[in-house]
Amino acid sequence: AAVLVLLYEEEGALRVLLTTRSKALRTHAGQTALPGGRVDEGDKTFVETALREAYEEVQLPLGSLDIHVLGVHEPFLSLHKLLVTPVFALLTRSDLLGELKPSEEEVSKIFSHPLEAVLDPQLSEHEANLAALGSEDWPYATTYYNTSDSQVVMLGNTTYRMHRFRTSASPIKGLTSDILIKAAQIAYGREAVYERFAPGQIWGFEAIMMASQV
Repeated sequence: AAVLVLLYEEEGALRVLLTTRSKALRTHAGQTALPGGRVDEGDKTFVETALREAYEEVQLPLGSLDIHVLGVHEPFLSLHKLLVTPVFALLTRSDLLGELKPSEEEVSKIFSHPLEAVLDPQLSEHEANLAALGSEDWPYATTYYNTSDSQVVMLGNTTYRMHRFRTSASPIKGLTSDILIKAAQIAYGREAVYERFAPGQIWGFEAIMMASQV
């Protein structure tokens, strides 16, 4: 599978395009996602997959000269043993965002979030219309961010740290948060203000190799 990490600039800050998945979907219903999906037979590259899925999900124009692919990152392993390859891109005409339309079958909402706030959640305090504390979209007591650690059987019962970020819509968490943390680290050249990994957490290629043997 491949996902599109589409960045754009607004008021001097990078933002990332996100969606809330339809509650009618069989998997990850109502969760925050990056536009993307499984590779189709006709897709020649992960870039094609990510851009095609973004068109299908939110009507992001295919072949637009204002979308500049920056690179393809190594794959991330989901807890469902799916390899997901992020495609990083920059949108240089943010007015195109006003033309996006959610797919009725797959997407319930299109929104964005400041990328740097993934490294420092306190920066979210400047966001308008954050989900209300204790609401369905942020059913937690923490103000901007929280984590929880759990054991992962396919990774030898080692610990995985789930990161959750409060947004103006559904929270960023799980694989989406993992991908965006890495994107933000690359973009800003620094680490997060919190502890990224749980003690003993297996990550990256090592995790992929271990999961493939289960």
